[in-house]
Amino acid sequence: MRLAKRLFGARLAILTVGMFLPIPGAVMLAADPSPVRLKWGQLPPLPDAEGFAGMFAGTSSDALAVAGGANFTGKRPWEGGIKQWYDTVWLLEKPEGPWRQIGRLPQPTAYGISASTPQGLVCAGGGNAQKHFADVYRLTLSDGRLQILPLPSLPQPCSFACGAVAQGTFYILGGIERPDSTACLRTFWALDLQRPGADWQVLEPCPGAERNLGVAGTIGDDFYVFGGQRLSPDPPNRPAREFLRDAWRYRPGSGWRRLADMPRPATGAPSPTPQTPDGRLLVMTGDDGTKINFKPETEHPGFPRDLLAYDPARDAWDVVGEAPFSRATLPTTLWRDRVVIPSGEERPGYRSHDVWTLEFPRR
Repeated sequence: MRLAKRLFGARLAILTVGMFLPIPGAVMLAADPSPVRLKWGQLPPLPDAEGFAGMFAGTSSDALAVAGGANFTGKRPWEGGIKQWYDTVWLLEKPEGPWRQIGRLPQPTAYGISASTPQGLVCAGGGNAQKHFADVYRLTLSDGRLQILPLPSLPQPCSFACGAVAQGTFYILGGIERPDSTACLRTFWALDLQRPGADWQVLEPCPGAERNLGVAGTIGDDFYVFGGQRLSPDPPNRPAREFLRDAWRYRPGSGWRRLADMPRPATGAPSPTPQTPDGRLLVMTGDDGTKINFKPETEHPGFPRDLLAYDPARDAWDVVGEAPFSRATLPTTLWRDRVVIPSGEERPGYRSHDVWTLEFPRR
């Protein structure tokens, strides 16, 4: 990795992938046949001292929009701090900023699923401390003003799911139904965003473990889900977490297929996964579950920073370097030929207001 350098206030780094030895077993981790060039940068930080986890993010009228989210202000959770939920919608009209507030969501919401469409930013589900939502709506800009247009509701309330758009179809998988749920939903839904009047379709669920905070991705018509976590009741009726590293592909017309397992679990990693120019899906950081009881909490080192790339042509994973950040529970979106990775959780109890970008420069 070359040292980061400043350009218009942005930190940039170019990473070139090296070679890695294969690991025997179910995990297919192979020598990378073609290095990936990654260019990291930063947009202006969000105008909040803490930053947010679980925001909506997308584009409308060539502007970048982020909305909602949750954080802790003052006391951290282990000190008795109470999570705060937000309804603010922020807009960035050009990369040099500034961010400006353009409106509010119908209610404070975090941990929903969002998707950019030519007509605007689609927001689905999510919740707050009191309840989870089935609401789906589109955020659009008209003469510089925010409009919220309703879309068909989800089949049931859902938060902490994962989702992505493949060829105009919005897929959403898993999540939990209520704030106090101790089990995840075994659900898989699809909405044809290109067909007026379409409603959500209930599809065959993933044959793997039910999960929340999975990582979604798409290539062509195919929908992918990686990792996440399974919940189960603990003796005091609190959810125990099992961190997952299985990988699956859904193809319309032929259904689900299990893929090579991930080299490590990844829960809440930035989603949807970016696609590299050579057709791999890039899983960036995320929680691997190895430090869930880390003490003291204030010295938690953060989530793994390694970058895992899934190659569908070989059904194999490559480790392709490190991210310059530690993140979980946040979206990604494409804007002006760059992947935007806004805010998110940098370690348990702490958010970041930084907004990172990723580009794949050609040689």
